[in-house]
Amino acid sequence: MDTQANIWTGLKVRLRSVIPSDWKEFHENDQDSECARLCDAIYFPRSEDGTKDWAERTSTKAPEGDNVFLAIETHDGTLVGSITANSCDTRNGTFKYGVAIFRKHWRKGYASEAIRVLLRYYFEELRYCKVNAYVYAFNEGSRVLQEHLGFVQEGVLREMIFTKGKHYDEYVYGLTKDEFEQLNSVMN
Repeated sequence: MDTQANIWTGLKVRLRSVIPSDWKEFHENDQDSECARLCDAIYFPRSEDGTKDWAERTSTKAPEGDNVFLAIETHDGTLVGSITANSCDTRNGTFKYGVAIFRKHWRKGYASEAIRVLLRYYFEELRYCKVNAYVYAFNEGSRVLQEHLGFVQEGVLREMIFTKGKHYDEYVYGLTKDEFEQLNSVMN
């Protein structure tokens, strides 16, 4: 299939809705506490049935405005993670995003491509003009990823995240539509 025919498709991955059969990969990922800590937080354990129920509900849930939770899969159908757009503010044209790649798929370029696919849609189809990403100070991989994608560190929220018995800073990164377009014209 021509990857340019579908806006949700890149060279390595495509973004799609969660489907009920995704539960097993998400459940396995929930067992990786360090990965959970890097992406969000460590939550109470959930049963397999609970994860199946979550996947079923998520698969039928419509986006709330422009806020969306999508699965990331490779072209051979392997589920490798998820990406969200949230805090979508249509009045000001801003939104936030978050991405989580399952550990066994780290460092393969899936996150950066999924982010570019999501940003392309929000900037080119929904008229957003700015995106922000919030990164925990201890998440070096995410900090490097944001900078690789052209995001600029715009601020530090001091002692915002509590984990491993202490508080950590959270970095705010931003990228404008013009910066995104300039960077992508260089890459194409």
